[in-house]
Amino acid sequence: MTSPRNRYYTLESRPVGELKDSDLARREAPVRAPERGEIQLRTRWISLDPTNRIWMSDMPQYMPPIELGDVVRALTLGVVERSAHPDYAEGDLVTGAWGWATHPTGTPEALGAFKLPALPIPETQALSLIGATSGMTAYFGLLEVARPKAGETLVVDAASGSVGALVGQLAKIKGLRVIGITGGREKCEYITDELGFDGAVDYKSEDVGAALDRLCPDGIDVCFENVGGSIFDAILLRMNLYGRVALCGMIESYNAQDKVPGPYAFGMILMRRLRVQGFICTDYAARFPEAIGELLGWAGAGKLKIREDLREGFDNLPESLRQLLRGEKLGKMLLRV
Repeated sequence: MTSPRNRYYTLESRPVGELKDSDLARREAPVRAPERGEIQLRTRWISLDPTNRIWMSDMPQYMPPIELGDVVRALTLGVVERSAHPDYAEGDLVTGAWGWATHPTGTPEALGAFKLPALPIPETQALSLIGATSGMTAYFGLLEVARPKAGETLVVDAASGSVGALVGQLAKIKGLRVIGITGGREKCEYITDELGFDGAVDYKSEDVGAALDRLCPDGIDVCFENVGGSIFDAILLRMNLYGRVALCGMIESYNAQDKVPGPYAFGMILMRRLRVQGFICTDYAARFPEAIGELLGWAGAGKLKIREDLREGFDNLPESLRQLLRGEKLGKMLLRV
């Protein structure tokens, strides 16, 4: 029987525009046995998120970019195969940030790994429903940053994605009227018919501003912003006095080779006295257990639905990330190793 090998991708050059295969190197090495204080893992699932592309660049960002030659960073879920650490045993399920590697070895701290308790959900939902880049981001971005009030109107773009879909559902739980902006008929029907949004804007087939005028006749109180550019402009121009913007992402710029036009309507921050706040979910890491409990409770009561876009095959990671950033997916994208 052939011994397993650790397959991994390293970042070889900073992507310009869309990620190219030549920006990465796929490598293999023997699986290293753990030394004292270390664990050796087998990766089961890798989370694909827009932030993966940010980490590959050398732009100013919320954590150090991936160094050239290092393993591509990503959130992950796996199982302990061998342990030389007193707090980890063979078979323990762990989540972390060891990235695009199939059989990594290291200390839990170096792997960004921690052991998961028994959870009443499928294991993939440790990365979707309660994952840092999905559930934690949606929960704290909406409830702590945007501070919604029952009866208000919220607009969220990238609304069918892993964060946007949860934001809209959480806002409905809190009694808001929710409008989502997404691309294509299937995604619009998903957020309205399945998730219960009050309306949907298809940015691919209609004028976003005109659609917002129709769906938000009394203006917009809360914006959960994931996209940036002209879509963010259309929202800013329709914000109500003292509205709030939770700035989560600017996906439109992540693959851009030139400066992305807009948003130009920043003057509305002054005119409407808006509060605009950027955030990263790890700002609230000490409160993750609170959020996990709430999200599990709502999901168990049938108030939150999760759709996962499951991919297969370690070698498909680069193309899967490209498809994610093109919007060629529906739900939380995860890849089974």
